[in-house]
Amino acid sequence: MGDVKLLGLWYSPFVHRVEWALKIKGVEYEFIEENLQNKSPLLLESNPIHKKIPVFFHNGKPICESMVIVEYIDEAFEGPSILPKDPYDRAIARFWAKFLDDKLQAIAKTFFFKGEEKEKAKGEAYETLKVLDNEVKDKKFFVADKFGFADIAANFVGLWLGVFEEATGIVLVTREKFPNFCAWRDEYINCTQNKEYLPPRDELLAHFQARFQAAAAASK
Repeated sequence: MGDVKLLGLWYSPFVHRVEWALKIKGVEYEFIEENLQNKSPLLLESNPIHKKIPVFFHNGKPICESMVIVEYIDEAFEGPSILPKDPYDRAIARFWAKFLDDKLQAIAKTFFFKGEEKEKAKGEAYETLKVLDNEVKDKKFFVADKFGFADIAANFVGLWLGVFEEATGIVLVTREKFPNFCAWRDEYINCTQNKEYLPPRDELLAHFQARFQAAAAASK
């Protein structure tokens, strides 16, 4: 198995993707908490291009970008498969993981931006949610009948999005507008398989409530 370390932040959905993959595979690892306000030499040296978390280390070799890391973990360690075995299903899983990554920024901007930029981001977020609402109709998982790669990539919309909504009072998702997505999200949060790996929602909520409140106070 070798030496395994993960550099990140406990509340980051991107870091959590990697932790989820490691737990599915039963891989023991050392977690190193990063400070993005004062980035460590380890982060700057191991991810000199983006200078972002997560960074995964296996036998001293760094790997960056959360879904790249998840795919590496799936290939490098024994245990349940995360990517589907079937080539077509594997391609579809990668497609939805890429789609989710591409659209997350616009959704997040809705909570962090103001004015015209906020409204533009909100419009983009609604378009993304419409696509997801259509895709997850009558589905528990993104690909076939098994939790996997795309579902891990969906952790932000599965859990963090609702936390952001409650922490800020900005509501993007309603059952009237997105009934299929809401049904899928309920299943995502509450199914026994996911509960084992998801971080405590109350802890995430407390963290982001404090963070958004501090940002609001600083902007006055």
